[in-house]
This record gives sequence, C-alpha cells and structure tokens, in this order.
Amino acid sequence: MPQSSETVAALASALAKAQAELVNPEKSLTATIRTGPPGERERSFRYAPLSSGLDIVRKTLGQHEIATLQTTAIDQTAGMINLTTTLAHASGEWIASDWPVCPIAETANPQRMGAALTYARRYALFTLVGIAGEDDLDAPDICVPALATDASITESSTGGSQLPRQTRGKAKIRGAASSASPMVLPTDESAALRDRLLSGISGLASQDSAAT
Repeated sequence: MPQSSETVAALASALAKAQAELVNPEKSLTATIRTGPPGERERSFRYAPLSSGLDIVRKTLGQHEIATLQTTAIDQTAGMINLTTTLAHASGEWIASDWPVCPIAETANPQRMGAALTYARRYALFTLVGIAGEDDLDAPDICVPALATDASITESSTGGSQLPRQTRGKAKIRGAASSASPMVLPTDESAALRDRLLSGISGLASQDSAAT
C-alpha cells in the first residue's frame, strides 16, 4: 500500500515550517512499569496524553494547511486491527504511516482495545510530526519477553488510573489476566524434579518419541 502521494514537495515545505513552530506537549501523566512482583523492578516515566498532543498538532499544522487523519482497519489475514495516520496538505499531497493496534479478538473487551488504540494513536501521531511525548529512559530492559516476565503498567495523574495488564509476544500486544507469583521449589524438591526430568529425557529412543 502506498505511504505517500506521488509528490510531497508542497507538503514537505509546509511541514518544515510547521515543525519549526511545534513544541513538545507537557508530560503531565506518569506511568509505572512493573516487570515482576509488586515492588520489584519498577520503573516510572512521564508522558503527555494524546489530548494535549492533538491540541498542539492541530493548531500548528492547521496554520500551514495540513490536516491530520487517523483511521482504523481490520487485517483479517494477520488477525490485527491496524491504525493509519495521515498528514494531508491542501495541495492534495499526503503522507501516511501504519501502526498495529491489537489483535481482532480484543474487540470483545472494548476497554482494553480502547487503551491500545489511544496508545497507538499517540505514538503514531507524535512520531509522524516529529515531537516527543515521553521521557527518554534509554532502558532497553523495559521491553522484556513475555516468557520471562508478566509486565503491568499503572498510570497516574491528579486522579490516577490503571490500564489493563499487557504482555508482548511474537510482535503482538495482547491483554493478559493477572497471575500469581511463580512458585519456587525448595532446593531438595527442585533437585529431585531435575533428576526425574533428566532420567525421562535419557530414556527417549528417538526424536519422534520426544515429540510424543
């Protein structure tokens, strides 16, 4: 699918002028990411809500005859809901970017889907117009594999609110129910279980029997 009109000269010129006037929105909300049991490995960062970013973008880009559009579409093949963010100029030129929102199955939970859509709209719009809406943590360990941890995000401002728990896996973001802390076996029981597993593995005659 094309990501821009055949020419973007007029749009690029107008966007360059608009970006000279754009400012980053105020980071008035705080998110806390937990990558383990409550109280362990917590990181907080500030970010700007979508509403404040929209106010700045619409006002500044509108003065240069640039409109912003955000539409959703269902990709049945991938089983995903996708977001397309478009900057359209009065000349008819345009540029767009796509952003995955959530699996189609999330439509059964409107609150969770709405939270994912808000996040997608904020990231996609801020990226496309070139503004920053959150702290730069420079912390790659925040994005951890789903098999290693169960991460939750809590947002707070003056009123405070909580978003649904989410996990990441295979390039998709999906909601996950709260789970109890992993059970830790005593040393002797762990050793006994290890020995039973090793004994079972050593007794496998072939790859087919292992698969079975």
